[in-house]
Amino acid sequence: MRKFLRRRMSPLKLVLLGGTVFMVVLVVLQRDVGSSSAGDPWFQELVDKKDKVFVMVREAVNNIGNQIRPPQAPSIQQQPTEDPKCPAGFYTRAELKPHLERPPQDPESPGADGKAFQKDNMSPEEVKEKEEGMTRHCFNQFASDRISLSRSLGDDTRPSECVESRFRRCPPLPSTSVIIVFHNEAWSTLLRTVYSVLHTSPAVLLKEIILVDDASVADHLKNQLEVFVPQLKIVRVVRQLERKGLITARMLGASIAQGEILTFLDAHCECFHGWLEPLLARIVEEPTAVVSPEITTIDLKTFTFNKPVASNHASNRGNFDWSLSFGWETIPEAARKLRKDETYPVKTPTFAGGLFSISKKYFEHIGTYDDKMEIWGGENVEMSFRVWQCGGQLEIMPCSVVGHVFRTKSPHTFPKGTEVITRNQVRLAEVWMDEYKAIYYRRNKAAAVMAKEHKFGDISERLNLREKLNCKNFTWYLNTVYPEAFIPDLRPQKSGAIRNSGSKTCLDAGEGNNGGKPVIMYQCHNMGGNQYFEYSSHKELRHNIGKQLCLQATPQPEAVTIELCQRKGKGTSVLPGQEWVFTEENLLKNPSSGNCLRLNGVQLQMDHCNAADLYQHWTFT
Repeated sequence: MRKFLRRRMSPLKLVLLGGTVFMVVLVVLQRDVGSSSAGDPWFQELVDKKDKVFVMVREAVNNIGNQIRPPQAPSIQQQPTEDPKCPAGFYTRAELKPHLERPPQDPESPGADGKAFQKDNMSPEEVKEKEEGMTRHCFNQFASDRISLSRSLGDDTRPSECVESRFRRCPPLPSTSVIIVFHNEAWSTLLRTVYSVLHTSPAVLLKEIILVDDASVADHLKNQLEVFVPQLKIVRVVRQLERKGLITARMLGASIAQGEILTFLDAHCECFHGWLEPLLARIVEEPTAVVSPEITTIDLKTFTFNKPVASNHASNRGNFDWSLSFGWETIPEAARKLRKDETYPVKTPTFAGGLFSISKKYFEHIGTYDDKMEIWGGENVEMSFRVWQCGGQLEIMPCSVVGHVFRTKSPHTFPKGTEVITRNQVRLAEVWMDEYKAIYYRRNKAAAVMAKEHKFGDISERLNLREKLNCKNFTWYLNTVYPEAFIPDLRPQKSGAIRNSGSKTCLDAGEGNNGGKPVIMYQCHNMGGNQYFEYSSHKELRHNIGKQLCLQATPQPEAVTIELCQRKGKGTSVLPGQEWVFTEENLLKNPSSGNCLRLNGVQLQMDHCNAADLYQHWTFT
């Protein structure tokens, strides 16, 4: 009984049990009452009450029975029918087969598997051909011409998470038009770029390849190209009859593109395994993302393709300096920690601008390119600022790898001279940089004059675009997108050239001095450049047109050098050797050593301070 009572019973069972016991009692009572004398009025009243209670209990029990239904057969759930426009699952390898299968490769052929081209004992004719090719294209055309247009790059050596990536069928990956601008490009590099796209891009995704000729004069890029291209089916050539440059050529290609996504490549690239899908998949996830591949190098001398290493992680992102040039920097530790693996994008403040994918609708929404920029230069920095400030984002997809021949100089001439680059930069500064444009103008005297005289063209359309898109200001960009950037003083205490009273010459960083070399003295030219210095609010003498370089005191009798500034922003401080005080006598004193800067013959050194020595007198001009 104790076990029975300890066992937990449901309320429903208790009701049934109580009702049954009560019914038994009533039946017994009815039998007893029936046998008693019916003549007793009080007893007859008891019988009547008993009958009423009996009826009530019976109805209650019947109601309980009605509420307890037998188990129902499980209802058959109707399975949703698959939407043929949005199938479930992932693309198969067969569905992502390339537009054009790569022909069998001879592993011993020149440059096979992305290896270096090597040839010893060249004849005089071959040496001449190689030299002429280097002069014409600033890369080894001799090597390129002897490497297969369809050369394999070997096994897929990307990180495992990239190799094993799968892409959902729904929403489907969009189609893309690949746009390649060329001007007097070598036949082999241009066609190898085209074949590389055909061999590595899924046929279901590659809508077309558009080759845009920017008024080339080389014979092989005229009728020979027109005759060759039709066999490639989805490749076509459009031409600018007048040399207008990269910007307008890309806009021409984009205007006739039929793909949902625009993918821009340079004319000397090779695409690695699986390069296209990560770019398109990211735009499906985030339609306002402008995505670039991880750009690796193709050696300009040997055409070695620098293949990815499976154990490596993305390490670089784009930046800009205050001369408005693009550069690369290490991904900050905080940003690196946000990425779980190599399938995650790298947010980048700026992008190189040569190789990227963007939704055609979004490209048009944010104003394509500034169509009043000319030829080339500054368009990538302008687009970087515009995308971020107007609600988009720039990203690098490390699982997408494309090789690029990086040249040390451009083989092309500028129809209007290199002044067009300065003009383009002034346009972007005037539209997007607000008061920070003054930092750029202090570093580029020609730009400052151009801005003052309004010789940079009409920017009203671009200013209207900024207002229409409700774009954020440049302070927001620096604080939110690029908080790691070093921001020079908007109004430095002193700036310009530093002139020595004894020699009447000026302090000069010298050519190619990226830190670690002595500064020199040179005739004052008042053109900025190597002679531009700023005296910062932290008492540094900064030469920061490109890199952030500081004048640094050295022990006697060593030459004074220019070094990377230790103060780079938040959490950093001035190195004692990089602190300078202008005295009332125009001496430049380093407080930590107690010595002053002196010109000793042709060399700058630290020496005991002497106000009477004109070679220790310095003034900003």
